Amino acid sequence: MAGKLPRLLRELAVWLLIGVAVSLAVDYFRQPALPQNFASTTLQTLDGETVDLIAMSEERPLLVYVWATWCGVCRYTTPSVAALAADGGNVMSVALRSGDNATLETWMRKKKAAMPTVNDASGELARQWDVQVTPTLVVISHGEVTSITTGWTSSWGMRLRLWLAS
Repeated sequence: MAGKLPRLLRELAVWLLIGVAVSLAVDYFRQPALPQNFASTTLQTLDGETVDLIAMSEERPLLVYVWATWCGVCRYTTPSVAALAADGGNVMSVALRSGDNATLETWMRKKKAAMPTVNDASGELARQWDVQVTPTLVVISHGEVTSITTGWTSSWGMRLRLWLAS
């Protein structure tokens, strides 16, 4: 029995490494090809505020969260992003093809997702940024993209990416 434990731990470590490698490869192939001027895009939130991604990322890294109300995976990721925003995290979200402003505001209020949000109702912004997967999380620090990931990400994964970017 004692001899089986090291073997089990070794196999577990190998499977964990394989899982990480596959996850990184999938992220690499699904990440958007952001345009050169990505961070300089001027946006307007639901409440009418103009947002400058470069300015927002100067003092501390910014998490740009591209999601949709109809996205199944976003159901699990959005509460973590909203909690990060509620904890004072530097977060900007972009709702992709999720209806008009009133519909989106109602949905966000119902889900208690209070964070600055840009409504990309037509998907034009996502096309410009080449975002093809929801959710997509982009970390910007000092106007430079430092990390892009797609799909489900844990709260700790988001916080770690922001910490690594600082």
